[in-house]
Amino acid sequence: MLEQIRQKLSELNCQAFVSTNRISRRYLTKFTGSAGLVWIDQINQILITDFRYTEQATEQAVGWQVLEDNNFLDRVAALIKEHNITRLAFESEFITVAEYQTWQSKLGVDLVSTENFILDFRMVKTPEEIQFISQAAKIADQAFAKLLPLIKPGVQEIEIALELEYQMKKLGAAGLAFDSIVAGGPRGALPHAVPGNRPFQVGDFVVMDFGCNYQGYCSDMTRTVVIGEPTDKHLEIYNLVLKAQLAGLAAVQPGRTGQEVDQVARDIIAEAGYGDNFGHSLGHGVGLEIHEEPRLSKTGNIVLQPGMVVTVEPGVYLSGWGGVRIEDLVVVTETGCQILSQTSKELHIIE
Repeated sequence: MLEQIRQKLSELNCQAFVSTNRISRRYLTKFTGSAGLVWIDQINQILITDFRYTEQATEQAVGWQVLEDNNFLDRVAALIKEHNITRLAFESEFITVAEYQTWQSKLGVDLVSTENFILDFRMVKTPEEIQFISQAAKIADQAFAKLLPLIKPGVQEIEIALELEYQMKKLGAAGLAFDSIVAGGPRGALPHAVPGNRPFQVGDFVVMDFGCNYQGYCSDMTRTVVIGEPTDKHLEIYNLVLKAQLAGLAAVQPGRTGQEVDQVARDIIAEAGYGDNFGHSLGHGVGLEIHEEPRLSKTGNIVLQPGMVVTVEPGVYLSGWGGVRIEDLVVVTETGCQILSQTSKELHIIE
């Protein structure tokens, strides 16, 4: 990894790279503290942090020189002078205009803006990363299995959301990967509904989108269940989304772009007359963050490669009635994809 970064620096005609981004810092060094700056040049890899984290950083950032300093920018200025740096690369997407102006005034070098400098590396996961994501997915599966018997008429969305969090943490998760979505009945038409106090009722679809964090890595899964005997409309919408989701999974293959995969599932929903009711992308990358590249979307131009981890999550949302979303987390393989979410997608009927 470091050699690849140094090669990128040479291509940019830069002598060093710095990052203050928490995710980039963790990815590169494995340091989990909240404060730090990464410096990489052609010889050195340095992690600067403050007194609170020096011991932790020394333990976690194996192979990195750890420097303690309460003023990161002053230390960067000193490193620039020490190593005769004239061009310094940075991640433009992670600093503010005010920070950039401060850097300009204090560092006295050419600041070279980059985009996706570390993100490009993060898209293809290592075997260790895939192991952590797989465990996060397994925890989510197990928590959902414990949750199902609790879903019944009269139970509130917020109660189920809280139970999901409790079960995932009890099973070993460090926390939620994102705020859980639990939406019953008409509220299921809101793709990012916030769980509320509405009690479930007979005839409700209940959409549940949730995931957890394990060793810093995220999982993401959505399942939709129905309370009471499903009507023809319930079955029509559910089976349509399931058909699109299975086709999307089959389309996830190395060499295809995110746009091509998205189109496969989107066409199925559109041909059934519900194209306007599927307004979000088919999926997104997952890793240290819940939303990463690559995107399976109308504009997703990144070519899928083995080792990428993405979601496949089509949905249909009918205002005033409800919605269905079915989502799996998958790893792109040499021949297709491996599904990490193991919970059944057969429509679960709450009697």
